[in-house]
Amino acid sequence: MPHLGRRLAAVTAALAMSVTTGALSPASADPRQTDKNPTATGYGGAVSTVDPEASAAAIDVLSKGGNAVDAAVAAAATLGVTEPYSAGIGGGGYFVYYDAKSGKVSTIDGRETAPAGIKQDAFIDPATKKPYPFTPELVTSGVSVGIPGTPATWERALERWGSISLGDALKPAIKVADRGFVVDDTFRNQTKDNQARFAAFTSTRDLYLQGGKLPEVGSVFQNHDLADTYRLLARKGMSAFYTGPLAEEIAKTVQNPPKSPDTKLPVPVGSMTTEDLANYEALDQDPTHVDYRGYDVYGMAPSSSGGTTVGESLNILDVFDLPGLKKDQPAVLHHYLEASALAFADRGKYVGDPAFVDVPTEALTDPIFGKERACELDPNHAAAKPVKPGNVTSYDGTCPAKPAALADEKDTENISTTNMTVSDKWGNVVEYTLTIEQTGGSGMVVPGRGFLLNNELTDFSTVYSATDPNRIEPGKRPRSSMSPTILLEDGKPFLALGSPGGSTIITTVLQTIVNRIDLGMSTPDAIAAPRASQRNTEKVTAEPAFIDKYGPALTSRFGHKLTPSGDSFTSASEIGAATAIEFLEDGRTLAAAEPVRRGGGSAMVVKPSK
Repeated sequence: MPHLGRRLAAVTAALAMSVTTGALSPASADPRQTDKNPTATGYGGAVSTVDPEASAAAIDVLSKGGNAVDAAVAAAATLGVTEPYSAGIGGGGYFVYYDAKSGKVSTIDGRETAPAGIKQDAFIDPATKKPYPFTPELVTSGVSVGIPGTPATWERALERWGSISLGDALKPAIKVADRGFVVDDTFRNQTKDNQARFAAFTSTRDLYLQGGKLPEVGSVFQNHDLADTYRLLARKGMSAFYTGPLAEEIAKTVQNPPKSPDTKLPVPVGSMTTEDLANYEALDQDPTHVDYRGYDVYGMAPSSSGGTTVGESLNILDVFDLPGLKKDQPAVLHHYLEASALAFADRGKYVGDPAFVDVPTEALTDPIFGKERACELDPNHAAAKPVKPGNVTSYDGTCPAKPAALADEKDTENISTTNMTVSDKWGNVVEYTLTIEQTGGSGMVVPGRGFLLNNELTDFSTVYSATDPNRIEPGKRPRSSMSPTILLEDGKPFLALGSPGGSTIITTVLQTIVNRIDLGMSTPDAIAAPRASQRNTEKVTAEPAFIDKYGPALTSRFGHKLTPSGDSFTSASEIGAATAIEFLEDGRTLAAAEPVRRGGGSAMVVKPSK
């Protein structure tokens, strides 16, 4: 386990030196969570995140009598410290909650919104009259920043279902921010990948590139500014984020970015105002729901496309006897890839913010529509891509079906997000995906406040089209692929899961469900299995291990074209970084995280079983 070895070395080094927000100082003797265990089984509540400090924060809250919502907020706030390039109060996300007492699944849409003053040509360079290059130019800007929804999500979740105050939920994160966390390879490499972007802003350079240098693996990184910001919110509530001096500072950062004098990046300015912040609202809404082989599958409705696209894919797959094919894994994976392509065609055609677009959520999750879309899935051969979307205005489940016209879209979602799964001793469950979009978001730290702002508005289509459901509009939420998902069996939790990964979130969640239910894998194995993602493109994006294992059969038998995964932002070839909790028949819970991806995740339970 070479990663664990690096972790142990990091702990030793941490005892010698601590990186602070401005100087070096001796490390505290206070123990820091560094060990990562990808699975844990036991009682009393469980958590799975990408980070041991965040998982420990959740377990601490659960151990003291807090519920799953309390623990989720505590873990999310801690991730804002230890995973600041993926999540934090400068971003947004989607919160799915199962209430054990009522048996009901509810959700909160905490997606960022576009400012009221944004223009249709916001992403067009006035000098060239062409769209800004996507990265690093457009993402590293004020114009890319949406009004953050994460603070409002935490407050709303605690109001509806929590048992402790916001101040108490923030205590673990404040402690971690003040005493610091051990820098590992992932944090250093993510900083290095963003070095030019971070150096473009004086506030970001001062926090993450102190002295112009990358943080050293094994040092301890402290963020006293963020600790102070959390203390402010603990005292005054989230109104202190959306109004008052902090809101003024956020708006100023967006409208007048703190550019370094030597940066060559254009840094387009944004239009966010304090009024935009004051008007933000996290939305209560119903989940999506489909039935898959006897399991009730609940997900996130639009503005996320996760619930509709995962749900439609499952409705398509439900037509086929995949459990009967489980000894022929390439055949099952062929069906998974083809179903995903069909659902992605419909996602691109129909899904946007329902406050602005008439999204046919009911049709997209209708099993009859899924049955009709399954007509287009050839069990023996991959269809030419892109496939056309289905007709949501006229369907009856019979073959052949008349398709609709293709959507004109370009996938701009980035892979950097984070996800957590939490349960408590009462049987409540939280599945929560949150993000600041790109690794490092917009690259802009609000001066003196210790957190990065998102670049979520780049999830809108870059070029405006009046027929595009994801076109940019004032006050609108950009379409997302975040897919926090909870499966019930006979009304009780069976499996909760989610993942980061941009548009591959959908396929990661879908493939993990197929692995667990149709291929009969254990949940840890379903997460660890090599992944591939078909998003209605000519080639299937696949991890190298997937190509090695399944590529020959999928290519020769079914005609799939596979290409190695990897993105334009980093050299990473991983797809997703899932977390999950399975509820076992004997009353125990099994928390599972990634064993390798993103350096491995952290699963914990309150009372481990032997």
